[in-house]
Amino acid sequence: MKKLKTFAAAKIRFLLIPLLAFAGSTSFFVPAEGIQIRVFAHLKVNELHTIINLGTYQLLGDGQMIADCRPLMDFKLSVNGDSIEVRKGDILVGVFKYIKFVSDNDSELKLKLSNPDRKVRTYQDDLSFSVSEGYIKIINQIVLDNYIAGVTEAEAGSRSATEFYKVQAILARTFALAHINKHALEGFSLCDQVHCQAYYGKPRDQNIYKAMDGTRGKVVVDENLNLIVAAFHSNSGGQTANSEDVWGSHTSYLRSIVDSFSTKMPNARWERRMLKADWLSYLKLKHNFPVENEEEKEAALHFTQDTRKIFLECNNSKVPLKNIRLDLQLKSTFFSISEINNDTILFKGRGYGHGLGMCQEGAMRMVKLGYSYTDVLNFYYQDIQLIDLHKLNFFKDE
Repeated sequence: MKKLKTFAAAKIRFLLIPLLAFAGSTSFFVPAEGIQIRVFAHLKVNELHTIINLGTYQLLGDGQMIADCRPLMDFKLSVNGDSIEVRKGDILVGVFKYIKFVSDNDSELKLKLSNPDRKVRTYQDDLSFSVSEGYIKIINQIVLDNYIAGVTEAEAGSRSATEFYKVQAILARTFALAHINKHALEGFSLCDQVHCQAYYGKPRDQNIYKAMDGTRGKVVVDENLNLIVAAFHSNSGGQTANSEDVWGSHTSYLRSIVDSFSTKMPNARWERRMLKADWLSYLKLKHNFPVENEEEKEAALHFTQDTRKIFLECNNSKVPLKNIRLDLQLKSTFFSISEINNDTILFKGRGYGHGLGMCQEGAMRMVKLGYSYTDVLNFYYQDIQLIDLHKLNFFKDE
C-alpha cells in the first residue's frame, strides 16, 4: 500500500489563517445569532405541535411577546388563511403572520407534525413559523456548531466511532460555510434535505459532541485556500472517481484513488437483473445506441470494468454511464454486464454513490484500523489543508 505509506508520513498542516489571508477573496461573516436552516423543507405542513423540551423560550407573535414558555408547554400551530393560528389546549392564543420561539441558552423545542403526520424531532436554539404558498414554513435559527452536530449524525448515522464523526463534522462544516447563501433568495441559508445536507435536529449520540470538541472550527481548503467541495459517498467499490468523470470539470483534490478499505464493507457489491430486450430497447430508444449491429450489441451485453470507466462505448457510439445509472436507478456507475440466459442480463456492481471524495464505509474501516481523522481526509482528498477557523468570524460567500 504505497499510498498509505505516503499519506501516513505526510501530516495535514493545521493552519491558523490570519484575516489578511483572505484579502482579495470574498469575505464572509458568521452571524452571532447563528445560521438559518429550513426544516421539513420537503413537506407541505398544515399543522404541528411545539413542546418545550429544555430551558425556556419567549413566544413572539408578529414581534410582540405572547408568552414565557417553560418545559412541557404545548402549543398547536395551524394554517389560517395567510396566517398561523396558535392554540394552547382549547384556548385560542391568537392569529399571527409570524411566530417565533426565542430561546434562552441551551434551550430545546420538540416539533410534532400532525398534518402531515411525522415523528417528533428536537431542535436547539430559535424556531420561527410563517405561511408560504399556503403552508407553514419552519426556520431553525441555530448556532453553527449545533447545526453541524445534527448534520453529522444525519449523514453518518448513529453509533459510529468518534474518529469517524470527526471526519464527518469537518466535512459538514466545510460544506455549510461554502454554501452558506445557497437559499439566500428564499430567506434562509440552507435546507435540511440532501441537496444541502441532511439535518434532523439535535443528535442522540453523545460521541458526536466529543468529536465536535476535538475538531471545533476546522474546515478543509484546497491548495489555493478555497473551501473544498466536501463530496462524499457511501462506498467506492474499491476505486474513487475523478471529478471530471462525474461533474465534467477537473478539481485538483477530487482524484481517483485505489480504495481497498471499502471492498469488504456492506455496500461494496450489488446485483441487478434486467430483461435483455428491455436493456437493448433502452439503449436504442434513449441513447440511439445501434444495438442492431452485432459488434455494438455484443459490447452492450458483455461490458466489463476492472477500473472505473466513463462510457459504455463501441466504435463511434457511446453512452455516459452516469446517465445509465440515473435512468435505471442503479447504485453506482461501477458495474459490469453479462448474460444469464437468452432473456436476462445481470448487472454486477461495485460501490454505492457517485464515487467522489470520501468513501464513508472506507473511512469507517480506516478508523477501526487505527487511522486518525487527518489520515482519512488526506487519503480521500488530494493536496488539501486543514484550517482552524475557531477564532475567525468569516464565511465565504458562494
